[in-house]
Amino acid sequence: MDVYWLEQTQADVPRENDWLGASEVVRLTSMRFAKRRADWRLGRWTAKHAVAAYLDLPWHWQTLADIEVRPALSGAPDAFVSNQAAAVTISLSHRAGRALCAVAPFQVALGCDLEVVEPRADIFVADYFTSEEQAVVAQPPVTERPQRIALTWSAKESALKALRVGLRLDTRSVIVSLDEAIDSGDDRSALCNQDSASMVGLPLQSKGWHPLHVRYTDQSFHGWWQQTGDLVRTLVGSPAPRPPIALKIGIRSHCPAL
Repeated sequence: MDVYWLEQTQADVPRENDWLGASEVVRLTSMRFAKRRADWRLGRWTAKHAVAAYLDLPWHWQTLADIEVRPALSGAPDAFVSNQAAAVTISLSHRAGRALCAVAPFQVALGCDLEVVEPRADIFVADYFTSEEQAVVAQPPVTERPQRIALTWSAKESALKALRVGLRLDTRSVIVSLDEAIDSGDDRSALCNQDSASMVGLPLQSKGWHPLHVRYTDQSFHGWWQQTGDLVRTLVGSPAPRPPIALKIGIRSHCPAL
């Protein structure tokens, strides 16, 4: 299965709001805090562009205004075009002035997440990670501990989004494996830039996508992770996705929905 992704920053978002729909403008003006408004606009800007690129829609402001992201009863984002449910599944995340949107065929289980690699207290790991995840985090060298924590946490968040429950579910109910390669059955698995050995100890500046696996009771999610600087991004899905494909905005590029 092919999945696509797009990442944008605050600098990419225009000051004007003519790319928002009327109801979105109303919602935006109801937000009290500047950071909340900025994060919300960034997420919508990114999601609208990702959906437009995936569906190969014409590139103009009205197209973006016609695309709307609405929360389902679960809180998960759903995409609509001209008030009709779009034939896509999306997942959104934003962190540190960046937003990530993943797009896949309709009704696919999909989740993505951004996380910053930074020091975290031992109590965080004890509270939110399983014993086997804690063992992986504790492996030497200690300099890689922040990366492993960020990656594990991000993969958990992605899986919880794919389940459409978010943090309402105990984070220890989803178990992340960072040392399990995925046979994608496709030559593009070479984009991983790694062999099938353990991912523990990979260079912190890895540019390719690397496989991961998340278990939830009798359900499995296969996924991918990538790191740029101190930012980790993860994406999981079911059926198992091939390495994510970057979307390009500003040009029309057909992305098959199947």
